Amino acid sequence: MEKTIIFSQAFHQSIEELIYVLYAKKYFGFKTDSHAYAQKIYDFISINVTMPNSRKSPFNFQQYGKKYIKYKANSHTTWYIFFDQKGDRFVINYILNNHSQEYPELF
Repeated sequence: MEKTIIFSQAFHQSIEELIYVLYAKKYFGFKTDSHAYAQKIYDFISINVTMPNSRKSPFNFQQYGKKYIKYKANSHTTWYIFFDQKGDRFVINYILNNHSQEYPELF
């Protein structure tokens, strides 16, 4: 059976906000570079969420998804992507990084 990956509206919105912030705060000089950065997150998820390398979400974060995967974007930033899985369906719910206020609660 084919695996299906669904990105929640809240997840899409978080990525759109990320694109805006990366450009507005001059992390990237061009908006297209911010979009490319976001696309790399989507690409990573599409390839890796179906692999058995996910971890069980800490109790405080299970409202965002029962499992999570880590994406190390660069030497300074690691993304934590929360999702739920039912059979071959994966619903991507939430994302945060090690710079987020919520990050200390993750561990």
